[in-house]
Amino acid sequence: MPDQKPQQPLDPRGLLLAFSAYLLWGAFPFYFHLLAAAGPVEIIGHRIFWSFLFCIVGVLLVREWGHLRDVMRTPRLFWGLAAAGLLVSVNWLVYVWGVLNDHIVDASLGYFINPLFTVALAVLVLGERLRTVQMVAVGIALVAVIVIAVGYGQFPWVALTLAVTFGLYGLVKKQVGGTVSPLVGLTVETALLSPFALGYLLWLQFTGASAYLANGPGLTIALTVAGAVTAVPLLMFAAASGRIPLSMMGLIQYLTPCIQFSIGVWFMHEAMPPSRWIGFGLVWVALVLLTVDSLRAARRPILVEPEVVN
Repeated sequence: MPDQKPQQPLDPRGLLLAFSAYLLWGAFPFYFHLLAAAGPVEIIGHRIFWSFLFCIVGVLLVREWGHLRDVMRTPRLFWGLAAAGLLVSVNWLVYVWGVLNDHIVDASLGYFINPLFTVALAVLVLGERLRTVQMVAVGIALVAVIVIAVGYGQFPWVALTLAVTFGLYGLVKKQVGGTVSPLVGLTVETALLSPFALGYLLWLQFTGASAYLANGPGLTIALTVAGAVTAVPLLMFAAASGRIPLSMMGLIQYLTPCIQFSIGVWFMHEAMPPSRWIGFGLVWVALVLLTVDSLRAARRPILVEPEVVN
């Protein structure tokens, strides 16, 4: 007789790791404002290069060198992760530019929209079929973008670029599969772009245009730790994913854009005319519908055949 799939227990350590990861991501605007003297492109150059070095050290410490070598020798995995690295680098660049140019609220909108864009990708690319509530949620999100663009008088390109690049990044990672550890994955993602990042940083240094050693030790240290700042929350997230249910992770993910939205409105005092509030309100309604529908789907008993070996 078929058995019901048991529910994944809620691990307190996993919950703490998930909250910590999303809190750190949410606080990123404060960190990147500390680096404002360097400018977005130099910041991303440091972020890529130091992330790569941080990951290489991590791979050596946890003895995953063999796993890294196997991934580098597997064209499907290597080029998939290389594409993921390009997408996430564009995402980082647009995000940092937005933070440094008074578009933190737009950045938060991008990460609010991301789950809805991911649902649309599942249909357009993976051929999945939407449930009625999912279709309604995606439709409301489209209306929200139109309301914000028309009412605010500015196309929300920062938000849409972040949603699209991060959604495609998730899709590529899904296609690569779960055979690559997060640390090795980030190592490969940054490896291909690191020579370009290092070349750009050296060019800035030789031409006297670099802020790295020219603006005091505080900025130098802050840029140097960009690798750890990038990798630590990612590794926390990866560890949390294996400890708590996916539905719980789906709820906690909204913590990051909520924090970013609050920073943009209450700390940086970005403009929030009525049309923008209406647009965000529509997005939040769409997310509530999507979340409730996802939780209901997750709670439905899944029947599996016992003693099945794949």
